[in-house]
Amino acid sequence: MLFFSRITIELSELEKYLKQNIQIKQICQEIIYDKIISKAATARNIVLTEEEIENEAHRQRRQMNLEKATDTFAWLNSQLITSDDWEVGLKNSLLRKKLAEALFAEEAKTFFGQNKHNFDCILLYQIIVPYEQLAWEILYQIEEQEISFYQAAHFYDIDEKRRYLCGYEGRFYRYSLSPQIAAIVFGAKVGEVISPFQTEQGYHIALVEELIKAELTENIYQEIINKMMDEWLANELIYLLHNFDEQPNRD
Repeated sequence: MLFFSRITIELSELEKYLKQNIQIKQICQEIIYDKIISKAATARNIVLTEEEIENEAHRQRRQMNLEKATDTFAWLNSQLITSDDWEVGLKNSLLRKKLAEALFAEEAKTFFGQNKHNFDCILLYQIIVPYEQLAWEILYQIEEQEISFYQAAHFYDIDEKRRYLCGYEGRFYRYSLSPQIAAIVFGAKVGEVISPFQTEQGYHIALVEELIKAELTENIYQEIINKMMDEWLANELIYLLHNFDEQPNRD
């Protein structure tokens, strides 16, 4: 059983809640993934050092501004876990990372080299309106310098957040955009206001403020290697379940 403040929660209630809120499958998958990782790491003689565990604990404490030991213990209590529980979680996370490095470090670099153009990045602004005629009228006003692109976004965009940000949409890798939009925005010149085009969202007027050529940064490297690890775990789970189903019934 668990104790939340002074209220007792039975483990059966926790299981029931997870089932009712359709979370039980994901939790079970993560538990099995930990088992797969542990077995694979052992087979490859991958171990964690005390220094690695301590460094990760320090990193997490800094991230959560837990400067004192008392702060850490208060946080652990608030999360209903012990220091041993936390340490096991740290070890599982680190083991997953070390196994991913062992399995996919070189493959991730090769993948980036072969797909480098997909990691080009743009800083995208856009205005989306519901009608084609309105989109062209806005474009003409911008071209005639009657209004700036950013002012037009603030006045006309259908999305409140984008209006507030004067059309700012964010940073996007080529691969993260639909083929239609990627071809249009990556084919434009930086600073050029792109003529209206239609998607299911409405009519777009776009502006690429910055183009960032792909480099294998630490963030991109981790993104690639994490995706490879996720796919590997999913395939290992399928293989495990398939072999389990094929085992003869011994009853």
